[in-house]
Amino acid sequence: QVQLVESGGGLVQPGGSLRLSCAASGTAVSAYSVGWYRQAPGRQRELVAAIISGDFANYADSVKDRFTISKDNVKNMVYLQMNNLKPEDTGVYHCEIWSDYDPEYHYWGQGTRVTVSS
Repeated sequence: QVQLVESGGGLVQPGGSLRLSCAASGTAVSAYSVGWYRQAPGRQRELVAAIISGDFANYADSVKDRFTISKDNVKNMVYLQMNNLKPEDTGVYHCEIWSDYDPEYHYWGQGTRVTVSS
């Protein structure tokens, strides 16, 4: 059974940093594409960062040059380093994993809440 468990969210002031972690089990982050998406009230779900098969990183324009996605294939973890946080980064961040070849292989975690406020 695939499980993704996120941690690292919290309350941070504008300009601050957070590092989100995602522990994967029942799957292998080395074998699939992984990413982080966020969901905020009244806003569309947004995929903010992803590592596509072949270790190619993609970022939403809204977070480019501020967020960095990485993964540790040995520890089976996915991370999101978030710097220079802005109030509009507030939301629940979910880790997800999917297959580029099997659309039914797509899982995500319960999420961790990030609040950027002074």
